[in-house]
Amino acid sequence: MEIEIGRGKTARRAYGFDDVAIVPSRRTRDPRDVDITWSFQFHGKDYDFPLPVLASAMDGVVDPALAVAMGKLGALAVLNLEGIQTRYEDPGPQLDAIASFSKEEATRKMQEIYKEPVKPELITERVKEVKAGGVVAAASFTPQNVEKYVEYAIAGGIDILVIQGTVVSAEHKSSYEEPLDLNAFVRDLDVPCLIGGCCSYQGALHLMRAGAIGVLVGVGPGHACTTRRVLGIGVPQCTAIADASAARMRHLDETGVYAHVIADGGMRTGGDLAKAIACGADAVMIGSPLASAKEAPGRGYHWGMATFHPELPRGTRVYAGEKGTLEEILVGPARENDGMLNLIGGLRTSMATCGYENLKAFQKAEVMVAPSLQTEGKALQQSQGVGMGR
Repeated sequence: MEIEIGRGKTARRAYGFDDVAIVPSRRTRDPRDVDITWSFQFHGKDYDFPLPVLASAMDGVVDPALAVAMGKLGALAVLNLEGIQTRYEDPGPQLDAIASFSKEEATRKMQEIYKEPVKPELITERVKEVKAGGVVAAASFTPQNVEKYVEYAIAGGIDILVIQGTVVSAEHKSSYEEPLDLNAFVRDLDVPCLIGGCCSYQGALHLMRAGAIGVLVGVGPGHACTTRRVLGIGVPQCTAIADASAARMRHLDETGVYAHVIADGGMRTGGDLAKAIACGADAVMIGSPLASAKEAPGRGYHWGMATFHPELPRGTRVYAGEKGTLEEILVGPARENDGMLNLIGGLRTSMATCGYENLKAFQKAEVMVAPSLQTEGKALQQSQGVGMGR
């Protein structure tokens, strides 16, 4: 339904995770019978992940050691190959420095740290470190630099390439330099590509048509992102995911190829993960929940890929704290009642409670606009700052 903004402009109403609720069906199911595997095929090779979770390509979230730990738990971590890990042979002192900055000086001083150029040989080395851990190696480049650096990632043995920016399109125009021909680049690459962000039906559809095996859906929802304020752009995640899932079905009808929708950002609880899948996502990409893992490289801090932009930063360093081990955050056990630990347990139990046996079935779940979802009957929790009042 469109709403009149003024006589010359109408707009759709859009919804985020706090605006909707999942409606249980007529059946329930044993959580142990629920299959949450995320999988895809590329050039005849199967990629299977027991947990439908990707770790965001952010320097406070993923380093090679965490990528290996994620892989061994059955998930997938994406390493930022234009970040701290490839600018410094030993990134430890820089990560220590970032954690020590006051909030007033953090952005300016991080800009100085990120002036150090990317070293191509470190791209190869970091990918090799992940591969040496015996897990799938996924890593990201921006569209501006992927052609320049991808050969070094391939030399390291990269398994999945992520092409990621605030917004990535298949039709970038420039009168100053030759833009990346995304269609040709993806077509000629013998590595599966996840591409994003996007937040619209047309944006997602064009990335799928460019050959993406999956699209990252989310512009500005991340806990460390300020894009929505700095640029004024973005779409609340539930609507963005649902629109991208509609694009996925059109692409499937046109080509017979199933392109995956990956909800990227804005989630912090198991319930949020469940809502993302129920709105149409095949998997989720999260940052700040994993930045709070003991194993995360950010020393309890989290920042986005555009936080340190030299001219127009579109992110901030936030304190995520230390909530538990990576294993506790993903698969438990949870010792708190706020949904921020055992995220997979929350997803699995939500699916079982609603009666769905796998992710594709859960995408068909009924959802409802629920403005009072977070507050109905929760006055005591809110006044006492516990549970849903945190």
